Amino acid sequence: MEPGINAATTADRVRERSPSAANKLIDRETEGRVLRFATKDKEEITRRIDELEREWDMERVLESNASVLMLAGLGAFAISGSKKWLIVPGVVLPFFMQHALQGWCPPVPAFRKIGVRTQQEIEREKYALKVLRGDFDALGKSDDPTSRVEKALEAVRASRP
Repeated sequence: MEPGINAATTADRVRERSPSAANKLIDRETEGRVLRFATKDKEEITRRIDELEREWDMERVLESNASVLMLAGLGAFAISGSKKWLIVPGVVLPFFMQHALQGWCPPVPAFRKIGVRTQQEIEREKYALKVLRGDFDALGKSDDPTSRVEKALEAVRASRP
């Protein structure tokens, strides 16, 4: 990790730089989904967790979007021979670098408005559902820290897909 870069900050930098209204909307939608699953059986919760495993997070959406735009620009250049098409990857690459460094670039607000979540936001929903499903019930209330750690690690291993 680079000096001056805080792992806690970089972990959810998209959220930190997103408008609070977009964050609140995403949080409300997540909470609503978790609340709806509170009355569902374990199979339905498991299906939702499986869906979450396949959900595209902001990083994947941006990577795909940038790749498509750059390939389109390069393809148009290759077909037409017009150098003006090189502007497309020339604009996309700096935006992609900006996102890598700051967690923000021009497409992020649009993607947040349509509900694209960060990996941490997806994980929050997934682990809330795992709690509802009872994945961590085996932890109990033991006073022995070693026993609780062993049970916690066992519960996490058991909750993997």
